[in-house]
Formats: sequence, structure tokens, C-alpha cells
Amino acid sequence: MPAPARRAALRALARVREGRSDLAAAIDAERKPLNDLRDRALASEIALGTTRWRAALDHAIAHAGGRSVDRFDAAVLDVLRSGAFQLLHLDRIPASAAVDDAVDLCREAGHPRAAAAVNAILRRLSRERSRLPMPGPSDPLGHLSVTWSHPRWLAARWMARYGFGTALEWVRFNNAPAPLTLRVVAPSASRDEAISALRASGVGARACRFAADGLIVESGQPLAGPLARSGLFLAQDEASQLVGAFAAPEPGERVLDVCAAPGGKTIQFAAALGGRGFLVAGDVRPRRVRLLLGTLAAARAAGVGVVRHDALRGLPYAAVFDRVVVDAPCSSLGTIRRDPDVRWRRTEADLLDLAGRQLLMLAEAARTVRPGGRLVYAACSSEPEENESVVEAFLASAPGFLLEDPRLGPRRVDPGVAACLDDRGCLRTTPHQHGLEAFFAAQLRRV
Repeated sequence: MPAPARRAALRALARVREGRSDLAAAIDAERKPLNDLRDRALASEIALGTTRWRAALDHAIAHAGGRSVDRFDAAVLDVLRSGAFQLLHLDRIPASAAVDDAVDLCREAGHPRAAAAVNAILRRLSRERSRLPMPGPSDPLGHLSVTWSHPRWLAARWMARYGFGTALEWVRFNNAPAPLTLRVVAPSASRDEAISALRASGVGARACRFAADGLIVESGQPLAGPLARSGLFLAQDEASQLVGAFAAPEPGERVLDVCAAPGGKTIQFAAALGGRGFLVAGDVRPRRVRLLLGTLAAARAAGVGVVRHDALRGLPYAAVFDRVVVDAPCSSLGTIRRDPDVRWRRTEADLLDLAGRQLLMLAEAARTVRPGGRLVYAACSSEPEENESVVEAFLASAPGFLLEDPRLGPRRVDPGVAACLDDRGCLRTTPHQHGLEAFFAAQLRRV
């Protein structure tokens, strides 16, 4: 009988393939019935790794099977990919266990006639794992897209913009497991005090390099312990924390957070206001609004008005806000390290469509900014169409707004944020410069 972890990982992959879920939600759903923490960890590792290394696994499977992977049934290919991942990347798992379970899982999936082929292909991969014919640096695009498992179109873009060396550093970054990053949200606790509290509960953590309140977990499981319910911290990527610090208001301001869910940045804004001012946070879907409310409750954030609104159909506010933040829905290509399925879900054609929606949102949000107020645009994308191109298109159509460099104003810029600003004053984090996911933010002032 196949191991529970392997069966759970395969079900998670099926959920994603069938369009029923993204990878994170699929893994969460399939892990819950597993009682053993080791099984839960292995199921996550197999599902994540199989998705992350999909292009390289397909290349290896095609070599070992002597045929294109397109000729396999989708469910059989899931079995082959997950088995190949275990053989090629998880040295601690006996090859015989991975192969035997893959054969059984193939039968369970309703494909008994394919079981012999699965057995033969995986056994050949096990024998030849150290000498598989993968594209090397002499074929730079093949090396980036196949050996390092990224969409060819995206690898070509990065190589054209940055050169092969930087693109290689980027894809390696994306294929490394992302650390768990926390942000201290309790107003009465410093980062050092949070580190001490975590250590007392068996969790090792260190300070982030850039984010002033950020912690990187080095050992232990802080989200499973009692501190997770204490309101001391929440899980938030370091680059996301920097966007929140870049966009954070000053005490006394009236603030609108347009695309607020899941709420990590909203909590940063509430903390920056310090009880002085007014903060409205909203999102378009009821599920997203519920998620926002849950995050605010967990962090015990007060003084936030939560609404449901649609920035594409019209925001129901006058031009009364001192600061409006549009953390726009985007391709999420800057978060591939944490969400490896993003690389396979997006196409190059998506970028212009998304940019058009982002520009509409930005224009609608601009109507709510008072004269002299500021509009902040942010996206977790690596691609210029969704970043500076959206800002430039907006400025060309909105002469009442100017791009503003926060370093030139009277307000002190957070040192971690300042270290990630480009020559125009836009926040821009990248793997090769900062060791962070690719995020972008720009501040625009209504004159």
C-alpha cells in the first residue's frame, strides 16, 4: 500500500492540474488528514518539489521513456513526476520504496496498463540519475528553462534584461526552499524580545536583513505553538514587509488600502497610524474580505474600517484620503520561490491583460486622493509591464500626479526601505541584489 504522504502529495497535484485549487491551498487540504507530522512534511516536500522541478523532471522522464511526456495520461504523468522527484532530489528515500509506491499509485489512479511503463521508466531514472543528459551552460536558454525548470519565455526575458549570469542566479534562487518569515506585530514587543520569546518556546529565529520588524525562522514550528495565537507575530514575506513600510502612512492621515487582503500590510498601516487617523481597508470578493477580517483579528489590530468594494467598477469614496495604496492583483511572478506553481500558470500573454486591469485600478483609486495626497502602487511581479510601465502609463494620462522620491521629502525613510530604492525612488527588490522576492512599489503625489 502506498505511503500516506505520497498519496496526499499526488492528490494535491491533481487538485492543481484540474484547476480546483492553487498549490498552497491544495497542500493544506491534503495534509490535514495526516496525523504524523513527518508525513505532513513529506507530502508538502513532494508536491512542492514536483511542481518546482517540473520541466527538468519531464526532460528526464522523456529520456528514460523514449517518448514525449505529452503521450502520457495526465494522472500517470503526475505519478511519474512525483516518483522522479523523489529519486532525483530526495536521497533519504529508498529508490525501491519510491518506485513501488508509484506503480501502486498508478493502479489506484485507474491506469493498471501504464504501471509497467511507470516501473520501467523510474527504475531507469534510478540507475542513471547521475548521468542524465541535461542542457548545460553552453545552451544558456535550455539550461535556464530545462535544467533549472522555468518557462522558456520567462527565462528568455530575464536573460535579455540581465544577462545569463544574473538570470542563472535568479532561477537558482527560485528553486531553493523559501524560509518562513515572520513580522512582529505586537506594539509592546521589540524584535529582540520576540526572538527571546520564540527561543523560549523552542523556535530559533534571526533578524531579517532589511525589514525592521522581520524575523527569519531557522528552527522549530512557530505557527503550530501557543505563540501563534498570542498576537505577537504573523507570517509575512520580507519583501512584502518592505512594501508595507514604503507605503506606510503618517499618524493622523486618512488612508485607503484598496486591495487589502490578506491584511499583512493593513496591519502595518494601522500600526503606523498609532491610533491617530482613519484607515479603510477593502477587497472585492467576500472570501477575501473574510480573510482580511481574520488577519486583523489574529493580530488584534484596531481602528480599521473593513468594506467590500470593487476598484474596477468604481470606488464609493470622494477625494478625501491623504494616502491611497493599490497593492494590485498581478501575475505574482516575483513570488515563484514561495509559489512554484505560478511559473506554470502564467503566460507571456497574461502580462498585458493584467497591466490593463492594474492601470484601471490605479486610475480609479487616484480619484479618491485629496490634493497634496499620495497614491502608492505596488505589485509582486518581476516584469516591467506590471511595474514601471503601469506607472508611466498612469502618469501620461494623469497630469495632476508626479512620481515622488521619498528620500527627497521631509519624512525619514526606513533604512531597510532606502537600501532597496532605485534611482527614481521606486522600491524594487530582486533575488540577485537583495536575496528577496521581486516586488515593486512607486509613490505618486497629487499636486
